[in-house]
Amino acid sequence: MVVGQFVNNPNLPYNNDMPEKNGKVLLNWSFAEYLKPERGKAWYFWFFVVIILLLIYSLVTVNFLFAVIVIIGSIIVLMRTKHEPNEVSFFITQNGIQVDDDFYPFDLIKDFYIIYKPPQIKNLYFEFKSLLKPRIIIPLEDQNPLKVRDLLKQYLDENLEKEEEPASEAFRKLFKL
Repeated sequence: MVVGQFVNNPNLPYNNDMPEKNGKVLLNWSFAEYLKPERGKAWYFWFFVVIILLLIYSLVTVNFLFAVIVIIGSIIVLMRTKHEPNEVSFFITQNGIQVDDDFYPFDLIKDFYIIYKPPQIKNLYFEFKSLLKPRIIIPLEDQNPLKVRDLLKQYLDENLEKEEEPASEAFRKLFKL
């Protein structure tokens, strides 16, 4: 995994047009698209037990749409276990943040916060002004959180009220999803 460096990390895929298009790159690093949890045979056993119970419930309540949602969700979870996560490039520029090919100008971002409790949690979170855009979670990897914080405070408000990772993230880690 590439450790973040200031400006133009040569190991990252880099579009030479990006500085003119999205502003000068101030900081960049890469990270795995998602953490692949260690799942033993017991996890798969309990996963299938829960799926079967949910399907029985959907049949008893005659809720076939729920059954379809359960089946599709379980297929997605199982398909994700077979693929290795891709490497994602992250850039902080003068005009916004870029996650791979997606650019988010600072004026669309409400605020940011950092939850840093190594080694379990080392994440940077971006909340958007629009309720339709989900939060973006960026693993800090080996970045100095104070440098990242100082850099982002020049462009965005920091949410100091957030001290714990979101419940959805804790849920995902607990159940190894």
